[in-house]
Amino acid sequence: MTTPIKKLTKILRLEAEKCQDWAVLGGLACYANTWLREARTAFGPEADGWVQEVADRLHAYSSLPNSATRQEAVAALLEMLKEAPPRKGKGEEKRGKEKKAPSIPPAPAETKPVPVTPEQVRDSGLPSNHAQRTGLDSPVTALQGVGPRQAKRLAKLGIHTIRDMVYSFPRRHDDYSQLKPINRVEYGDEVTVIAQVRDAYVRETRGGGTLFKATLSDSTSVIEATWFNQPYLADKIRRGQQIIISGKVDEYLGRLCFNSPEWEPLEEELLHTARLVPVYPLTGGINARWLRRLMKRTVDYWSRRLPDHLPASVCQEANLLDLETAIVQAHFPDSKASLKQARYRLAFDELFVLQIGLLRQRHSWRSEPGKPLTVDDATLNNFIRGLPFEPTLAQRRALRQVVADLRSNQPMNRLLQGDVGSGKTVVAAAAMVLTVAAGAQAALMAPTAILAEQHYNTLTWLLSLSSANWLGHPPSIRLLTGSVTGQEREEIYTGLAKGSVDIVVGTHALIQESVQFKELAFAVIDEQHRFGVRQRAALRQKGYNPHLLVMTATPIPRSLELTLWGHMDVSVIDEMPPGRQPVITRLILPTERERAYNFVRSQIKKGRQAFIICPLVEESEKVEAKAAVEEYKRLQKYIFPDLRLGLLHGRMKGEDKEATMAHFAQGKLDILVTTSVVEVGIDIPNATVMLIEGADHFGLAQLHQFRGRVGRREHASYCLLVSDSSSPEAQERLQVVEATNDGFALAQKDLEMRGPGEFLGTRQSGFPDLKLASVTDLRLVEAAREAASRFFETDPELADPDNRLLARRVAQFWKTKDGKGKGEIS
Repeated sequence: MTTPIKKLTKILRLEAEKCQDWAVLGGLACYANTWLREARTAFGPEADGWVQEVADRLHAYSSLPNSATRQEAVAALLEMLKEAPPRKGKGEEKRGKEKKAPSIPPAPAETKPVPVTPEQVRDSGLPSNHAQRTGLDSPVTALQGVGPRQAKRLAKLGIHTIRDMVYSFPRRHDDYSQLKPINRVEYGDEVTVIAQVRDAYVRETRGGGTLFKATLSDSTSVIEATWFNQPYLADKIRRGQQIIISGKVDEYLGRLCFNSPEWEPLEEELLHTARLVPVYPLTGGINARWLRRLMKRTVDYWSRRLPDHLPASVCQEANLLDLETAIVQAHFPDSKASLKQARYRLAFDELFVLQIGLLRQRHSWRSEPGKPLTVDDATLNNFIRGLPFEPTLAQRRALRQVVADLRSNQPMNRLLQGDVGSGKTVVAAAAMVLTVAAGAQAALMAPTAILAEQHYNTLTWLLSLSSANWLGHPPSIRLLTGSVTGQEREEIYTGLAKGSVDIVVGTHALIQESVQFKELAFAVIDEQHRFGVRQRAALRQKGYNPHLLVMTATPIPRSLELTLWGHMDVSVIDEMPPGRQPVITRLILPTERERAYNFVRSQIKKGRQAFIICPLVEESEKVEAKAAVEEYKRLQKYIFPDLRLGLLHGRMKGEDKEATMAHFAQGKLDILVTTSVVEVGIDIPNATVMLIEGADHFGLAQLHQFRGRVGRREHASYCLLVSDSSSPEAQERLQVVEATNDGFALAQKDLEMRGPGEFLGTRQSGFPDLKLASVTDLRLVEAAREAASRFFETDPELADPDNRLLARRVAQFWKTKDGKGKGEIS
């Protein structure tokens, strides 16, 4: 007797010759019902998902637009038939002929041993001979109906293993749980109705497509549902049948209707209708219904076999759902309340494991022996008295914390954050003074040569003010950047190696192999998020576990502080020096540019200078925004022909950028047209105007950084925001910048809008991906942090046998995609 596989293979090979849907009478869509009947008899209920997938593809074949797509469809079907499951009864006969049963390896350590019944084998979605030897880390091809082709498609969604599938959560849930009688539905409602099919038919459209229409009725009224190019539904939705319809109520010719709604027979378990329906990310070749069915089978079976790595004490204290329930409810929730509880448990899970990893990094750092420095209070007081200004209370508080770290035998690992102009450099300079006075060396690394030179000049000035009071002579301080070459570079190398250079300020040049210190005891990294993990580690390796202070001018919201920098101690300078005037910020329309140009000219007449920021270096067809190169030419030729303009952008050579900045700083230029390269560290006291073109292209925190380039002295300063977008969303964002000079408030808003990676202008190297947790949820972050801290005190090494699953989960969570562990995050 010809099997269903052989019969369909023969038909498909015949169809492949011309791909005109003539291989069988009525086309492949008509043959699909025959296939369903014969294949279900041959393969049994275990293979129902695979059989149905083949049928769905046959139904869809006739609606494909051309021979090329039909050829691909035939090839895909032939490939599926090669991966057919064993026929019903065949596997048992084969095993009966074998002399010895194959040995079955024990269940993986991470899979809970649960007795497997025949019903569970069926529901698992696995072939019967695989169900008891497949683990969570098995490839998805172990699941029924997932062959190599589908596995490749799932891989595009990040699903490679059964575990990946269980933890691939819906993007959202469509709420089809609201049942209504037909006479109560209204236009625009997303509802579910239970109805009987009064009439159903297929008709062709003028364009060659098809419409399947069903007239549905209940005891209250009648409504029509239409599906486009799905003629095979005529074999599934029949007159007299009870079905459930879920979707958005539309209107046609004054009558309410449904267009392409989800539907299911009333007697089946409801996956696509009458519930909170999960909506998963899709890719070519993966349709929503197929993936939803596969997810349901997989989650129902494998959620019971997931080990719960969270200690029972933590779950009880935090009142969390058990892991099995949370996984099931996160995919297929019984209610909105259940979904909320499930997502809370799983988000807490991610943040708890994240915090354990951060605490282990902190513990590991503190376990390293450091070198305590002898800090003389008199030296510190002399330095502070020599300053031409009185440090703020916030600066004094931060300095006390840094001094305590220098005195400790544990190496400092501290983040110093403060708004633009809050005085972080003074704190770093004081710590450098104390380091040199203790007989050791200090280094400061900045991301750009411009910023490094600025720090060098500032430090030279600060240290010259009071050095006679604590050292007897100015300390030796040198600048090392890529532009320092020849004999000068060799002198610096020699001075660092012999100890005659006390302090060095530089860029990445500091971490070259040829740079050796006699005794580096204190390292400062400015704008630390612009350096990678390896670059920071390379600077630390220049000394014996030196004290490390990293600085950022981007105010960091508390929730981000507890996550991205949870492994560090944090000092905050949240107070500005007295006398600094707030920058006056105004949002202006593109039509008001002429007024803005006149205002810039009026400031220059007073002897001031101005920045004009552009989002792009050169014009782009993809982005409608001002480009610095073209704007510089236009402004110089048509708007400010009598003024001195300069151009600065990231594609210029280093020496050209430095020359331009030097000219602007020396007052040889009136206006600097630039890109975001000026975001960090450019200090031009005489600049009083910041005109930002295309302000809607920048983040709020970035705009605040730009604004910080002006208003650095006693002159009144201004920031003018010009938006390329008139959308309410863009205007609302920019109005937030206009309304406040509070960098922390803007940073929090920016974080909520853009997420942690984009917030800092670069993806954080080493930061694990979070599927459900949000680092903007301060309450949840703090709850997970507190729970992790309490637990960590009891077993910092996670050495207790009862915590082995947690230790494994932490290691897995902190692994990179190439399988290597992450030692540190940015």
